[in-house]
Amino acid sequence: MAQNTALLFPGQGGFDSAALRAAKESYPQIRRVFEQIDAETQNLFARRITDTLFGQEKADLGELLADDPWVSQVAIYAAGLAAYEILAAQGVEPDVLAGHSLGEITALVAAGAFSVEDGVRIVAQRVAVIQRQQGIDGRMVALTAGADRVRLLLDLVDEPLLAVATENHDEQTVVSGPDKVLDRVTAIARQLGINAIEIDAPFPFHTPALAPAVPEFAAYVRKLDQHPLRRPVYSPILQRYYEPDDALADLLAEHFVKPVRFATAVRHLQESGVTTFVEAGGRPALTKLVTRLTQGSDVRALSTLALDGGGRLALGATLDVLREAGLAHAAGAPTLGGLLAPTVPADVFEAYWAKHGDDVLAYVRDELAAFQRENAPAAPAAPKAAAAPAASDGPDRDEVFAALRALYAEALEYPEEVFEGGVQLEAELGVDSVKQVELLSRVSERYGLPPRESGFRLSNYNTMDTIADFVLAELSGAREHAGAA
Repeated sequence: MAQNTALLFPGQGGFDSAALRAAKESYPQIRRVFEQIDAETQNLFARRITDTLFGQEKADLGELLADDPWVSQVAIYAAGLAAYEILAAQGVEPDVLAGHSLGEITALVAAGAFSVEDGVRIVAQRVAVIQRQQGIDGRMVALTAGADRVRLLLDLVDEPLLAVATENHDEQTVVSGPDKVLDRVTAIARQLGINAIEIDAPFPFHTPALAPAVPEFAAYVRKLDQHPLRRPVYSPILQRYYEPDDALADLLAEHFVKPVRFATAVRHLQESGVTTFVEAGGRPALTKLVTRLTQGSDVRALSTLALDGGGRLALGATLDVLREAGLAHAAGAPTLGGLLAPTVPADVFEAYWAKHGDDVLAYVRDELAAFQRENAPAAPAAPKAAAAPAASDGPDRDEVFAALRALYAEALEYPEEVFEGGVQLEAELGVDSVKQVELLSRVSERYGLPPRESGFRLSNYNTMDTIADFVLAELSGAREHAGAA
């Protein structure tokens, strides 16, 4: 199946305090997400993380790393979720989610596998089980060389606890391991003309040194409720999509010792048809990697909770690009979820509506019909009715189809020519059921159609042809009713 849009969730280093503060002023989703995070950090650590992140003193990533290890990890997780909620509220519906290291936990929570609160517990436990292991003292270093060359370098050192942790692109590979050994690695690398840059991380993730923590972490996560994924999630660690029958506890535990092959994952998603990558989180680290990995192609990489060169929040420009491409709501356009349930997360409302939307609409139509009957004024005596107009007096099909095409094109900001008769609105154009309901309501208002009958199924009217036929049938029925009156 062709895919067009991927959301990427960053791992270590994926936090920008200034950008998060700026976004908090304009996007209420940040407050809602952090209220959920606060409740859990208060329960686990007797601290509200927002007191650190949004206090009077700005907390940059270096200061967070100097705090308790869980603080930076939960901050990265929370920022990624907040960015996702903002994008979802703006109508962004990604075809696939993917995370980089820690970001893979964020991706699974965003896809519905775990609750937001359980996500905090998983992130915190990820830190705790490492802290409980004795003798794990190390760090992560990025080397400006490809993975094959770095592995040859590591073979020279011959240290079993040293490993390639992440493969970011052809000229950047992250190595993880004990401090003293990494000092030797960086010294050799510099002699070979390879630069070394320290990664902002509290532990040496993705290394055999963490193997003792694997069973304890898996046992903890097994106790949490695992739910079906609402969106596909691709793992750069597993190099595959998560499957419905996956035991996520075991797979997440294996992340401790397996490398992140991010470059391979991006190329796979690009080959699958992804042309828009959006980084849901702080800093544009993954955005820069995608740009480098896909240069010379039509792929675009966009950041969210990061500041551009002029100190402006990147999120606004990203949403403008997504709207222009038809991947987000037009500015100021209300969503059905925003109107009916503004305090409910967008993805939760979307999942509910996909399952129960048709039933809700049928119930409302029945109630409105009953209300109209009960409150209709008594009809005055009328003179003998004139002959009903012939059915041919109504609009013909071409006129209806052209009007519908123009209405849908204007509302969705798509060119009219994409609305061919048989094109599937959701499967081919990405128009979700919530938007289809809104548009069908506009059509009903335009033509003065009667309330839809109980049993009406939105899925039966998912092309322009079926919608045009529906309008004509309703208009014809209304004329026949008028003629029989």
